[in-house]
Amino acid sequence: MDSTGVDRLLNVVDVEATCWDREQPPGAVSEIIEIGLTVVDLATAERLGRHRILVRPARSTVSAFCTELTGLTQHEVDGGVGFAEACRLLAAEHHAGSRPWASWGDYDRNQFTRQCQNTRTPYPFGRHHTNAKVAFTEAYGLRKRPGMAQALEIAGLRLEGRHHRGEDDAWNIAALVLHLSERGAWPDPTPAAANGLVRGADATG
Repeated sequence: MDSTGVDRLLNVVDVEATCWDREQPPGAVSEIIEIGLTVVDLATAERLGRHRILVRPARSTVSAFCTELTGLTQHEVDGGVGFAEACRLLAAEHHAGSRPWASWGDYDRNQFTRQCQNTRTPYPFGRHHTNAKVAFTEAYGLRKRPGMAQALEIAGLRLEGRHHRGEDDAWNIAALVLHLSERGAWPDPTPAAANGLVRGADATG
């Protein structure tokens, strides 16, 4: 998919990162190990492409808890690319710098911001980000922001694949984006703070 029609194409992104059930080991940091990306055509209401980038962590390892949660193993992510290469792929192959993008909550955006700062890697995304969780909450007039799985239930959609697997979560979030778009409730992309850590972000759910 080329960069034409950027006004109607949207990248939906979901990441998984190294995590622990208790305190993280000394010296370890949470690092992205999987980037799931689904391309959405808002004009035709289609999910066009389903992509997955495995990322090799440099300062942490995949814990048993992380494997239980995501299904990802250390052996699997060892075969991935480095974080800088993953960001390059997002920009070169998925037009991340020019195409609007969305995630469920701000966790994914903030994780990229932190890791890019820590590794001095150019931030791959443009400033047009939409928090799909906020859009869904406002569209349904909910008091609390739901996790992705709960939102699917509310919308009457089924969860496809495995929850907490980046590729599958991005695919499911894309379905929610299209659901909101069909209801006339998907907002135009708005600039997000692409640089600097945004504090108080909620989790991906």
